[in-house]
Amino acid sequence: MVGQVLIASLLELRKDMATYSILIVLFYTYAIHGMKTNKPNILLFLADDLGIGEIGCFGNSTIRTPNIDRLASEGVKLTHHISAASLCTPSRAAFLTGRYPIRSGMTGHSGSAVLSFNAVPGGLPSNETTFSKILKEQGYTTGLLGKWHLGVNCESKTDFCHHPLNHGFDFYYGMPLTLLTDCQDSCPSETHVSFKKDLLFYAQLFFLALATIAACKLLNLLPINWKILIFFTICGLSVFMYLYMPYLFFRHWNCVLMRNFDIVEQPVNLEKTASHIVREAKAFINRNRDRPFLLLVSFLHIHTPLFTTEKFRGKSKHKLYGDNIEEMDWMIGEILDVIDKESLINKTVSYFTSDHGAYLEGSEMGPDLVGYNGIYRGGKGMGGLEGGIRVPGIFRWPGVLPAGTEVDQPTSLMDIFTTVIKIGGGQVPQDRIIDGKNILPLMQRLGPHQQHEFMFHYCLDQLHAARWHDVSSGTVWKVHYVLPRFIPEGSGICRGHKVCPCSGKMVVYQVPPLLFNLSNDPSEKYPIPPESTSYGQVLQKTQEAVAAHNLTIGSVPQQLYGSNNRWSPGLQLCCGIFPFCSCNKEDD
Repeated sequence: MVGQVLIASLLELRKDMATYSILIVLFYTYAIHGMKTNKPNILLFLADDLGIGEIGCFGNSTIRTPNIDRLASEGVKLTHHISAASLCTPSRAAFLTGRYPIRSGMTGHSGSAVLSFNAVPGGLPSNETTFSKILKEQGYTTGLLGKWHLGVNCESKTDFCHHPLNHGFDFYYGMPLTLLTDCQDSCPSETHVSFKKDLLFYAQLFFLALATIAACKLLNLLPINWKILIFFTICGLSVFMYLYMPYLFFRHWNCVLMRNFDIVEQPVNLEKTASHIVREAKAFINRNRDRPFLLLVSFLHIHTPLFTTEKFRGKSKHKLYGDNIEEMDWMIGEILDVIDKESLINKTVSYFTSDHGAYLEGSEMGPDLVGYNGIYRGGKGMGGLEGGIRVPGIFRWPGVLPAGTEVDQPTSLMDIFTTVIKIGGGQVPQDRIIDGKNILPLMQRLGPHQQHEFMFHYCLDQLHAARWHDVSSGTVWKVHYVLPRFIPEGSGICRGHKVCPCSGKMVVYQVPPLLFNLSNDPSEKYPIPPESTSYGQVLQKTQEAVAAHNLTIGSVPQQLYGSNNRWSPGLQLCCGIFPFCSCNKEDD
């Protein structure tokens, strides 16, 4: 209607050049505004460590998740949805970039699997392109709430080279690292407990040796110069403090809440974090209700210590674990209510998933900390097993996606990159390999559509398994080259380890490889015999694909091990007086 009025005015007043020019400007302003408002909003929910067996719409009957279940009933459920890694940092890097984390150096190596501190130079490289960066160029206002875990700084504590605001987000509110038991005073440490004990033991030996030498010097039993003794004492103290201080002050240095580039709580007040994230989500949606927005809500739930506010503690049938999931579902419901109240439901694409499977080794820290991956074998940190990488996936877009439907073809968290870019009117980068597919036609049941013929499953930088979707028969096969060595045998966990190692004595190299038909055996209980005809055919086809995939992997700087994942005092985020670093601007 407004456009028609403007055109009529143009015809009547075409002789008046000044008025004509003004109306031309108004017409194009209206047209551009219309183009922007026609773009759908994109709301992404990313849970942390949530197992596929822990929510109602994927089979759980004892944990209440009505808001997640509502998304599924009103949208499309992806039942063969796969994360690109079974640990937080590499999985999230792949989710944001649409690329296997090994392409960006975000896989880790030799035990360094995720970013360990805020003050490390490693993180998501600045030359990687996120979907938020591309959608921002398309006129979207972009926001991230909650967990980041992809780095902060490179060379100084103020360069913020890895920060969300330098990866395409206009607004950030959350924890730049992750939630750990160290963030809660009443919980035991989760960060390298054995390392700290070993460090104290060797420090005691070192200083005992120095004391012995000093005593011998005082008794004239050793002809050693006092300056040398003092020099070694100072060196020993310096090394000890450098190695031990990051753990001594872990809670204050790493359990940090930020708003954009500013620290607002140090350490974070867990009692208020859930309500603060909901508050910020509502405010973001309200601020941007008249223009297209991308909002990624990256939950701190349900990572240990499973901190749950009083309102939800003791309310579920599964103690603290179930309480935490039900609180997360409440948060989702509060955010969806704003979408409803602002009449944005038909203009908003909503998506829910988890970064990887549930944490099983949590049982060693307490009976309330163990997750559940349904029928799938394995869990967090187990690179190739379904329980570590099979995650819930739900898309809702009323009027575009058919409600109450399921897609059982293999899809990936990396597909979100390509799919939301297409939805937002952007172009997928052509200067690099993008592993994610546009799954919108698949969910709309339109053909033809892009498919994943092969998927490759890494544990750190080691290829543990490969998946082949034989489109001609519809069968999905998986070949395992490496499996964890479970302790005790058959338990499904690696006792004595925070997560199962990816190499060395704690893995079993499968010679010949194990083959499973996931279409008939999703629990991976019954390997196909090597003497069968299908075994040789599938193995040959998969090995050819692995060889071709390996040719596409280039050499890139490794972000998660060596000096890139070692605490650096010059990068330490600090509000207040170092090393105690404490402030609370939220209450202020």
